[in-house]
Amino acid sequence: MKLATFAAGCFWGAEESYRTLKGVISTRVGYMGGHVANPTDDALHTGTTGHAEVVQVEYDPAQISYEQLLDVFWTTHDPTVPNPGGLERSAIFFHDAEQKAAIEESRRNVQSKLGKSIVTEVEPASIFHLADEKHQQYLFKHGLATCEVKA
Repeated sequence: MKLATFAAGCFWGAEESYRTLKGVISTRVGYMGGHVANPTDDALHTGTTGHAEVVQVEYDPAQISYEQLLDVFWTTHDPTVPNPGGLERSAIFFHDAEQKAAIEESRRNVQSKLGKSIVTEVEPASIFHLADEKHQQYLFKHGLATCEVKA
């Protein structure tokens, strides 16, 4: 089994995009990429810790490739919209050199197709801070399709 970690806006929606894919063993949401060693939930939501909302995907590479996971990432949010330093920014956290190479190739292909600059951050995976249980599989538990709230 391998890990993949993606920040694609709202982590509830990102998790739901991966949760039921064949070859995905498990998903969990949390925070990664910040500059505070042990952030509290309250501190994370101030936007001052530098962390991003992420979904961490455990997957079986014999059933689903990392490239297929990247395809889902690029199509489930707009990677051209900047949100510098925000919790809901676009970022990919790579776990090894193979993932980093796949990200770079995939990013070039997507940028060529879109014809716009991609602002997705690419960083080495760091400490994963698990979100509270109430956030895990939130959309599924509440029968919701997206993170968007309609007025």
